[in-house]
Amino acid sequence: MSKIGKKPIIIPDKVEINVSSGSVTVKGPKGTLTKKLPAKVSVAVSDKVLNIRPETVDRQGKMAWGLARALVQNMILGVSEGFEKVLEFQGVGYKATVKGNDLELGLGYSHPVTVHGPEGVTFKTEKNSICIQGADKELVGKVAAEIRSHRKPEPYKGSGIRYVGEHVRRKAGKKAATAA
Repeated sequence: MSKIGKKPIIIPDKVEINVSSGSVTVKGPKGTLTKKLPAKVSVAVSDKVLNIRPETVDRQGKMAWGLARALVQNMILGVSEGFEKVLEFQGVGYKATVKGNDLELGLGYSHPVTVHGPEGVTFKTEKNSICIQGADKELVGKVAAEIRSHRKPEPYKGSGIRYVGEHVRRKAGKKAATAA
């Protein structure tokens, strides 16, 4: 039995759910999301409660059960509250500016790096942080990972782009190695 799969999902007041032929559409104040669910599960909606059940009791059905429940839960949270990832950057001359729906990064290269914001994702910048917001958790995480990949934090000075709260393990430089 799936511990996650058997939990019912309570649907908030402002959210509408439509189930049709293996896909689920969730509509709320932050937007609309549609996702195709695995073939081995069935979805039932009744009185603001959504239940997901496996169609088969084999291993594949049990694995798809928990996955489908987590996907639908994330869709409901996304259209009602939204998701957010915050990145911080550290380094001499590093900067970020929002231009329309794109993010322009100055990361010490000879040219600025432009990250195009997909539909449903918005950027906000402050002094040394970038906030990525959207309704789709998977898309927000993917965009954050793409931005981080342009200049990963390096272990000697710690400069680069990192998630807020991420710990970068620092190494001793040449000076410390020769002094010992």
